[in-house]
Amino acid sequence: MTLAESLLPEFDQEMASTRKVLERMPDDKLGWKAHPRSNSIGWVGSHLVEIPGWVEGVLKEPTWESHPPGGEPYRTPVLRSRQEMLEAFDRHVAAARRALESTPDEEIVKEWSLLEQGKPIITMPRIGVMRTFILNHTIHHRAFLCAYYRLNDIPVPGLYGPSGDEQ
Repeated sequence: MTLAESLLPEFDQEMASTRKVLERMPDDKLGWKAHPRSNSIGWVGSHLVEIPGWVEGVLKEPTWESHPPGGEPYRTPVLRSRQEMLEAFDRHVAAARRALESTPDEEIVKEWSLLEQGKPIITMPRIGVMRTFILNHTIHHRAFLCAYYRLNDIPVPGLYGPSGDEQ
């Protein structure tokens, strides 16, 4: 079994769970915030959509520049509806899965860096990036979105068994 093959079941499970959460995205509450310094429900959903879109770059490029010297910083593209989020998410997940399936062990263990102003903020093997920057990052923001749903009386789907709304 390759390293990518060992990661795919976890990837598939977390992406399926994330899709379940995105399916509950309330089009009428995209601008809702839990606090003035918090991101909106729509931003968190858009961020969850973009994360699997980073997989190809992580697996194919040695670095990603989040804020190039003299340039504009990267910003999350904000999507405007549940349907737009689901369509983009499905495209990103399919492309990410293809990229992961085709990445040989010798590539997945090579170091990758996230740069800001040309300086590394994160450097680790690509497989570690897949676990932290992709999977754990997804789980982190998915939890925020579930909490936001709870605060808005939107039923939370079960992710690792039934949720309080499904019991």
